[in-house]
Amino acid sequence: MDNNFMTFIQNKYVYVPFFLWFGIQLFKLIYDLITTKKFNFKRILGAGGMPSSHSAVVASLATLIGRNEGVGTPVFALSLAFAFVVMYDACGVRRAAGKQAALLNKLIETPGLTGVQVSEKLVEVLGHSPTQVFVGALIGIIAGFIV
Repeated sequence: MDNNFMTFIQNKYVYVPFFLWFGIQLFKLIYDLITTKKFNFKRILGAGGMPSSHSAVVASLATLIGRNEGVGTPVFALSLAFAFVVMYDACGVRRAAGKQAALLNKLIETPGLTGVQVSEKLVEVLGHSPTQVFVGALIGIIAGFIV
């Protein structure tokens, strides 16, 4: 195999966040299958739910960088700022968008209220609660310290 490819896939800054994301999304898929008795493949790629895979990914990356490059480095500062932006977005902006989608879906489904025809419902599970973000970040930090 190409040496650059091998270096890439052996890079812990790549494989730890990726496998963490995949593991959390797989957990959500299996949990959804158990609780609803329906297989929903969209759960593997979809946003929302407990825990936040986005938060786990960025927290693991920041932790890995802090441990291996040092917390006084510019790259750690960048990774930490990036992590906070992603987590804020997950429980702020995307969560608000999901709530708005739920309200719009309810309005559209109310007979005679809007007269608007839609071919599909808006996605309501976009963001996370602060607890989901916290748990995801905690999983990411633990994974960053273990590897």
